Amino acid sequence: MIGLLGNPNTGKTSLFNALTNSYEYVGNWSGVTVDKKVGLLRNGGELVDLPGVYSLNPVSKDETVVSSFLLEGYFESLINIIDASQLKRSLHLTVQLLEFGCPFIIGLNMTDVAKNRGITIDVDELANLLHVPVRSIVARKKQGIAELEEDLVAEKYKKINGNIISYDKKLEKLIQRIEAILPNDLAVNTRWAAIQYIDDNSVVKMELDQFVEEGEIEAIISKYVAHEKINEEHMRRLIHNGRDRYIKKIIDEVVTGEQSGEKPLSEKLDHIVTHPFLGIPIFVALMYLMFMLTFNWLGFPISDLLEGLISGPIASGIGKGLTFIGATTFLESMVLDGIIAGVGGVIVFVPQIFILFFFISLLEDSGYMARVATVMDRLMQVMGLNGKAFIPLIIGFGCNVPGVMAARTIEQPRERLVTILLSPLMSCSARLPVYALFAGAFFAQQQAVVVLSLYILGVVLALFMAKLLSKSMLKSEESFFFMELPPYRVPQPLSLWRSTWEKGKGFLRKAGTYIFAGSVIIWLLTYIGPGGIGVDMNDSFLAVVGGWFSPLFSPLGFGTWQASAALITGFLAKEIVVATMAILYVVPEASMHLALSEAFSPLAAYSFMVFILIYVPCLATVAVVKKETDSMKLALFSMAYAFILAYGLSFLIYQVGTIWFGG
Repeated sequence: MIGLLGNPNTGKTSLFNALTNSYEYVGNWSGVTVDKKVGLLRNGGELVDLPGVYSLNPVSKDETVVSSFLLEGYFESLINIIDASQLKRSLHLTVQLLEFGCPFIIGLNMTDVAKNRGITIDVDELANLLHVPVRSIVARKKQGIAELEEDLVAEKYKKINGNIISYDKKLEKLIQRIEAILPNDLAVNTRWAAIQYIDDNSVVKMELDQFVEEGEIEAIISKYVAHEKINEEHMRRLIHNGRDRYIKKIIDEVVTGEQSGEKPLSEKLDHIVTHPFLGIPIFVALMYLMFMLTFNWLGFPISDLLEGLISGPIASGIGKGLTFIGATTFLESMVLDGIIAGVGGVIVFVPQIFILFFFISLLEDSGYMARVATVMDRLMQVMGLNGKAFIPLIIGFGCNVPGVMAARTIEQPRERLVTILLSPLMSCSARLPVYALFAGAFFAQQQAVVVLSLYILGVVLALFMAKLLSKSMLKSEESFFFMELPPYRVPQPLSLWRSTWEKGKGFLRKAGTYIFAGSVIIWLLTYIGPGGIGVDMNDSFLAVVGGWFSPLFSPLGFGTWQASAALITGFLAKEIVVATMAILYVVPEASMHLALSEAFSPLAAYSFMVFILIYVPCLATVAVVKKETDSMKLALFSMAYAFILAYGLSFLIYQVGTIWFGG
């Protein structure tokens, strides 16, 4: 097993994909990888892609994965990927890996970016000074990968001398004293372990305390602090200063040229897109353009064609085939009124889903998404969070599950918890078919504006809840925000396609599994009732269950048993709301839009979409909230507060709208 380590946004996942011939989610912004991923190397063995870290001393939940991986020791060597355009910053992690003493090689990535900035690095001299192989690569374009693989095999078992830096003499005495009490058979380099302990590495502290008497190392440090009349912060500063001096010597030897080329253009663009007043309007304008392309200009016409194909030739052909083989009325109804109506009702929105994901991938790969987090920082700070918390929320636009998991990158525990609880408020792709269905039926000319309003509403509600929760859960906790802006890039067509496909194929997978099975079950519940089999839909079991809850939703404008039933099934997956309605509102030789227009008013339709946006997260999201918080109470809380918020807002929209517009 080989570990892949590097700073955030240095191309680790791109290199992982190139070395394993696989595809993991790649984004031109930090925080994409929040857990280790395992793939098979082309030359044999396993490669583990670890979360991006600036140091082996973890400050966030995802970074503990790296320290724990090193301490477990179930690997043969490491690959350290370095950003050639940010060599000084990247070498801080490299120095700690050198001190760790495990065999590793260096992939000097983004050499094309460095060249554009006028930076030249002497790769051979860098390898000579560090005493480890260094290969110049461009992971996105798969340049230098073959040579890196050769080095990986050749250097697999070579040990490294971890004693590379001579720290302050007094600090060296403390390191030696701690080393002296550590067992000789310790799985890791004792010098590295002692330095990390002094540097307050919580994972290393927990590990070492198992091998010595309780409080023994702390006693040595306390005695040293008292004798030298310094504090622990000063000791850590001595460590960092020692590393800085070592790195400066290397930089002076191997780097020539000054940053130029594309940098001024990047700075000019950043001055506009991260402007305190223009930044948010620019983001909203880009979102509006994205939704116009998704719904009005491209997506809706294609979806209309697909709907005509499914409800026409495909349904007709399958019907004739069932008649030809002598299928029973039961089977024919289940296939046509259940599976074709349910799954087909969701599939028609696939073009819009993929178009939206394409433009989201475009914004990610260009480097713009990191700028959005920076722009939102000022507003997030006012609400009790910081700009880094906005990254999981953006990821939640695709799916709430990875959005919740991305909160691991947030350093402050309470801030991370609040972000987890807020992430389900983001409008994920599973809700998009519901929006597309209702916006197309009631707001054909304003689809982009209506859908954009729902996305903005989700963000506004998240900020409101952040402020509310921060008064208690974040009380007295200091918040800070640091994010390095990645370079702007022209997205590669292949990368865009793979990113779009990886996001969209989950939607197709659901259509073939959950939605397929759900459509059959929903149809059966409409076919069977207290009166027996083949009953009228209004006398079915689903009508009975929906009828129990319909009075609850009457004040919101959609007090029918059909709407209630769709909301109940939507807890499993939000796409099933559309599948349910496609089955319940099936009308021969008529479109779903016509059937819905008779059951909902435009005001009730918007109220329903708002309710879908906010009400209880899907089952998968609830499960991941429980996993990430390790609390069933918090998972239930995420459901309860969302339902109350959804009910209150939909009630307000419908009741005020009825008074204002007359229904």
